[in-house]
Amino acid sequence: MADALISVLLERLVSITYEYVEGELKHVLNVKEDVKKFTRTLRVIRAVLEDAEQRQVTDRAVKIWLDELKDISYQMVDVLDEWNTDILKQQVEKQEGEGDPTTLVTKMKVCFSSFFSCFSCFCFGKVSRVFLRHDIALKIKDLNDELTKINKEREDYQFLSKELGIQQPQRPQTASFVDISEIFGRETEKEDLITNLLSDSSAEGKGLLIIPIVGMGGMGKTTLTQLAYNDDNVKAHFEIRKWVCVSDPFDEIKIAKDISGDCATSSNQLDYVLQRMSESIQGKRFLLVLDDVWTENRQKWELLKVPLMQNGAKGSIILVTTRKIEVANMMRAIPNMIKLKGLSDEYCLAIFNHMAFPDGDVDESKAFEDISKKIVKKCEGLPLAAKTLGSLMRNKRTKREWKEVLNSKIWDLEKVEQEVFQPLLLSYYDLSPTIKCCLLYCATFPKDYTFERDRLIELWMAQDYVISKWNKQKGTTGDVVFDNLVARSFLQDFQKDPDTGTITGCKMHDIVHDFVQFLTKNECLIMDHTECATSESKLLGDKVRHLTLRYFVDGPLAISSNNCQKLRTLATFDSRITTIDSNLILQLKCLRTLNSSRNSMKELPKEIGELIHLRHIDLSYNNYLEKLPDTICGLYNLSTLRLVRCSKLKKLPENMGNLINLKHLYVDWCEDMKSLPKGIGRLTSLQTLDVCPCGGDNDEAFQIGDMRMLNLEGSLVIQLVGDATDKSEVEKAQLWDKKLFHLTVHFERQTNSSSSSVEILNALRPHPDLESLQILHHNGTTWPNWIQSLKNLRFLTLVGGTQCELWPLGKLEYLERLTLLEMVGVRKVGVEFLGLEDQTSFRIRSPQISFPKLKQLSFALMWNWEEWEGVEEWTKEDSEITIMPCLSKLDMEWCPLLQALPDFLFKTPLQTLRIRGSERLLERYQEGNGEWAKISATNPNIRIIRDSTEANRVL
Repeated sequence: MADALISVLLERLVSITYEYVEGELKHVLNVKEDVKKFTRTLRVIRAVLEDAEQRQVTDRAVKIWLDELKDISYQMVDVLDEWNTDILKQQVEKQEGEGDPTTLVTKMKVCFSSFFSCFSCFCFGKVSRVFLRHDIALKIKDLNDELTKINKEREDYQFLSKELGIQQPQRPQTASFVDISEIFGRETEKEDLITNLLSDSSAEGKGLLIIPIVGMGGMGKTTLTQLAYNDDNVKAHFEIRKWVCVSDPFDEIKIAKDISGDCATSSNQLDYVLQRMSESIQGKRFLLVLDDVWTENRQKWELLKVPLMQNGAKGSIILVTTRKIEVANMMRAIPNMIKLKGLSDEYCLAIFNHMAFPDGDVDESKAFEDISKKIVKKCEGLPLAAKTLGSLMRNKRTKREWKEVLNSKIWDLEKVEQEVFQPLLLSYYDLSPTIKCCLLYCATFPKDYTFERDRLIELWMAQDYVISKWNKQKGTTGDVVFDNLVARSFLQDFQKDPDTGTITGCKMHDIVHDFVQFLTKNECLIMDHTECATSESKLLGDKVRHLTLRYFVDGPLAISSNNCQKLRTLATFDSRITTIDSNLILQLKCLRTLNSSRNSMKELPKEIGELIHLRHIDLSYNNYLEKLPDTICGLYNLSTLRLVRCSKLKKLPENMGNLINLKHLYVDWCEDMKSLPKGIGRLTSLQTLDVCPCGGDNDEAFQIGDMRMLNLEGSLVIQLVGDATDKSEVEKAQLWDKKLFHLTVHFERQTNSSSSSVEILNALRPHPDLESLQILHHNGTTWPNWIQSLKNLRFLTLVGGTQCELWPLGKLEYLERLTLLEMVGVRKVGVEFLGLEDQTSFRIRSPQISFPKLKQLSFALMWNWEEWEGVEEWTKEDSEITIMPCLSKLDMEWCPLLQALPDFLFKTPLQTLRIRGSERLLERYQEGNGEWAKISATNPNIRIIRDSTEANRVL
């Protein structure tokens, strides 16, 4: 972590210019020389940090030395931050003094890494500024002296030196994210386990058999259990199957709710939830998996076991996975225990080669075969170790590199816990400093947490681990870091965007989570309210920088520790706090991230404005929050503000325009928020604004034209509210200059606007690279004139058109999915929809493709649609026209007046035709009649889903 932290600090120091010394600062001690000396010393120290990082694991003195070095580095970062904050404050004051909020230009965007270059604006003759500069200069001098002492101590350890320079992360090669441990090995264990599950012996005794599967982290306990749980014979054998991830702490109330499926109940009375659980399994043979059990508390276990044993039918089984034999002993299930051993070297080698040689190059794998076998032996049968090491070797193609890994001294660690982490340590040390920081920050989250890609990147940004999310010109991007962690197998269980295939969410394997907590055990701490209420001040050491609190009940968040001053992250999970104690807020002087989402927050104390280092505030899903304090507008470093689903939040503070570093603002599903403050139009750093309500008669509210200064990227939802929006106002937004990939335009109550909705749409012309577009409740008679110019448009959704017919969308070259909903103005769909001029167009000689890449077409709630015109005499064989050559799925829902589908649809490679709520179509395409025979003859692979029950089950 020291290497990573110091690399981040050096990135800021090396880019400093010294224009400020030409001003009054040259009279404030010798700051220029102090900064230069600090930088030189830090670079010398960094040269030996790789060796120091490895030695700290076994040498406590080195660990203490590194901790002192990190402490100095943290302090220096905060001092520079104080300096930069005052510069930002003066910029805001200057703009306010000029009296024209629209003149805030790009020069106000001051990067942390180059803040000294803007120091000329620091000198406004205020005495308070001079004192502040003097105080900061003294802090830098003192820190420089401390660093000099640390550097002298470095010589005593005789660290090995490496070449200077910051390693930049490389874009990873594409690799398989398949859980290899499910494919290689465990066949015997799987068959034995299934046999036990299906055996009549399980029906003996009191009707409940407990089978513990015990093994070290990463051995494949969960994978083996999943294989058995999803076996077809097992599914047929049990009336009920339930999977509960237990982890730590063992929460019998939550487990009981998960078993009964009654998670939504607000009651936390133990007897009530156990009664509901008992009712859900009454008289039924069930298979219950309790995955990752840690507790050895027999009392907690018996509370859950007794009702399960008394109410389930004979033959019911509980499968328990745990790392601890003590858990199996506590459950009195030692005779049934399955002790999971390591995989054979053969299977580990198969996993290793699959990851190291993703292209399956047999000759290349044979060239490294001898070294591979030696490396795999050190995995000691641990599937995760083989997978991780294989990922590590993927980009190494010389025997020298392979032997360096084989002979690494990290393998010489002796403690059992350290031995578990050996392969992960190797992979960790192969990361760049930036990626190390980002990986270790994941230790602030509880186990089994699902990471959202974008949210995780924003949290990294808040700690200055990555410079930006998208802009590659500004430094290492969060997306590059995330993709590297995926490629290195540090993340798993991926959730993907169904359209783009991009990984949007993931989890971290337990052993990896243990690993990062092992590396950050003095800096990252996860505590529940019981620990805080008893020995909290003892547990919260002075080295803790990131604190995660869990299970705090109704009431204010108040912890009394005096060691909060160094915290850089404060997060709550699984809690219901109503506010944060103001005294606690005042202690958090170094805080950069505040995550209090999914609580019952009613207010945020005004003292929040004192936390000048804050970069990230997340108050999402606080349904009782009605307003934010005005003091939040003094947080000039704030980069991300998340307020998603704060349903009672009526408005944002008027001075939001002062947040000149704000990059991401999320206000989706804030139903009571009808407008945004006009000052948001000054935020030239703003990249993300998920929802933008525009319109209304309030002159102080944000209008769509105020968007012109914003540098928005990614996704945007524009809500056009009321009757005040007109064409001229919309044109001011200059949407065509904003690199949006997804745009939603939602017309709300647009009845008496001075401009029609089509005029407004024409003026909204988006960036030509737009990939996804949704238009909701457009009431014009024609469609916008720019749709055909969207050459990269892949996804188009039109909802609620009241007057217009369909536009010739067949000309959109890259359109993959088209969804048309509630288009009540549509009565006939003609050949124009395909991009053809008339019925005879098929006779043209020049080749033409209609909807060349369309894969999915959906119509729904088309109440007045009567006819879908075909192309007469058209056949694929004798025409230069091709229609929908990639179409695989067609949905027809609630189109009651439509009688038939055009013949050309059944000459496409259509695989699935879903008909629901469209009685005439259902009747026409009944299996066995003439139309069915005609369709099956031309497209034998088609599947027609006719009723809603089957449709819901299949799709």
